[in-house]
Amino acid sequence: MTEIPAPLTPTQLQAYFAFTEVSSLLRPAVEKQLRDVGALSYVQFQLLARLGDAVDGHLRMTDLADGVVYSRSGLTYQAQLLDQRGLITRSPSADDERSTVVTITAAGRDVLAAVFPGHIEAVRELLFAPLSDDDADDLARILGRVGTHLRAAPPRSATRRRKA
Repeated sequence: MTEIPAPLTPTQLQAYFAFTEVSSLLRPAVEKQLRDVGALSYVQFQLLARLGDAVDGHLRMTDLADGVVYSRSGLTYQAQLLDQRGLITRSPSADDERSTVVTITAAGRDVLAAVFPGHIEAVRELLFAPLSDDDADDLARILGRVGTHLRAAPPRSATRRRKA
């Protein structure tokens, strides 16, 4: 027999609904800005941004998939689209022939430079405008703790690969 879990408290339910509402309102607005300025999906932006921040501008494909919490096959497709646009290159890893290394190109950095000002402004206006710095600190701390908890038993797409 399946045991019925205890209900959420009113505060927990309110926090859950607020979180899902904010997420549902924020993401489409951010995605629209990325599409309009850089012709990028949100996942493509995440890939380019992570590569732009990476040492030497490259990462293994599996590390990218782990970081953006996206299926490996879906990420391969998104990387293919970016590769076709000349925003990244993909090549076999020199260290592990089974791995693919993804590198941001100069054109990819140009697209990031074009989308970042509007992206930052959209996030600032939509998410952080009503918050104080202390609120933003609390939000980062709380969501960081939830993210750590969720990664303890993640879906396969978010499972970090073991290093060989």
